[in-house]
Amino acid sequence: MQKTKLSRRFWLALVLFSLMGQVAWVVENMYFNVFLYNMFKASPSDISLMVAASAISATLTTVFIGALSDKIGKRKLLICGGYILWGISIFSFTLVRTDLVSAVFPTAASASAICVTITIILDCVMTFFGSTANDAAFNAWLTDSTDSSNRGAAEGINAMMPLVAILVVFGSFMFFDLSLSSSWTLIFSIIGAVVVAIGVLGIFLIKDPEITPTQTGYFYNIFYGFRISTVKQNPRLYVSLVAFAVFNISIQIFMPYLIIYYEKSLGMTDYVFIMAPAIIVASVVTALWGKVYDKRGFRFSVTIALASLAAGYVVLYFTKTTIPVFVGSLLMMSGYLAGMAVFGASIRDYTPVGKAGMFQGLRIFSQVLIPGIIGPAIGAAVLKNAEMITNNDGTQSFLPNANIFLAALIAIIAIVPFVVLVCRMKNKKENA
Repeated sequence: MQKTKLSRRFWLALVLFSLMGQVAWVVENMYFNVFLYNMFKASPSDISLMVAASAISATLTTVFIGALSDKIGKRKLLICGGYILWGISIFSFTLVRTDLVSAVFPTAASASAICVTITIILDCVMTFFGSTANDAAFNAWLTDSTDSSNRGAAEGINAMMPLVAILVVFGSFMFFDLSLSSSWTLIFSIIGAVVVAIGVLGIFLIKDPEITPTQTGYFYNIFYGFRISTVKQNPRLYVSLVAFAVFNISIQIFMPYLIIYYEKSLGMTDYVFIMAPAIIVASVVTALWGKVYDKRGFRFSVTIALASLAAGYVVLYFTKTTIPVFVGSLLMMSGYLAGMAVFGASIRDYTPVGKAGMFQGLRIFSQVLIPGIIGPAIGAAVLKNAEMITNNDGTQSFLPNANIFLAALIAIIAIVPFVVLVCRMKNKKENA
């Protein structure tokens, strides 16, 4: 198959929108809980409620807006408009302060409690705009703008951005004192302004793919991907989605505890010097691995990715010292990102032409919702009898142990039958 060349404008749009979208998500997923805890003394149940509400909002938004983007045949409008409103909603968090809330509600018993409630509501609003722009419209645009000859290369870049965004955010947040309200005001102002600017830039940068608006009704489009008849027409796509869900369950078993494991269980207070090089090298590997998918197909590329991930788990399970842990982390991160690129590209390959928006909700089910519920639950069950330590203030905390990597390895083994089934189904890529 002759490779279709993608324009420089496409690559620039991909990098800018993918990276900035992931930076915004990293801030939400990793630092909003810190914002709630530091500024308003939120409880664990408050944080849990915010995470759950955001996950549900993201999934429902992607299902409904993805179908809408197919109905109107416009991706650019939803991407650019969504990014602009997304940035404004991020900036609105600068107004969530106890002094302002006390002025508006002078008789309220607790300004902090009201701030927690407002933050959770605003988080859902922000997630709506973010999922509209990124999860639904941008991902559908990426599918429409590529084909099976170049999709792996594009997905390689897209798949590496979440961890690149982590490096960007970690590096940037080092300069802020997160116990100060003024720091959060500046953070939300900067990120909000940049996201708005990216949305405006997209008006001139993004080229809307030529797609024909669907002639079916909007509600038909919403439920299209959940119909039995659709499953029968696209079996390889749905088996790939199941495999992708199991893959992400494996990641979510250990990922919520990884930093705590490095810092507390292994005593590596300088874990950033392990994570950062591993992420950088793994990101480069992922960018190149997408091209391997284009040339060698699903079978070869997914086998190597899963083997690398499994090898990383094994090394991390048996080793405790710095250099072996770095090697294990590098193998794990490389396998994780390469696997994301391979599954992402294959799912785009198997998505029916002109219906990319309708299937973005299903992708979020496989990538976010189902793994986000099952994976951490397995991890918590594995760590149920973990060692406890007494903190300086007399409270107790648990210490994650290496069993989380063993459980994650078992999940990877569970993927194998689904991968074999995908490979045996009717080929869509020449070498799959």
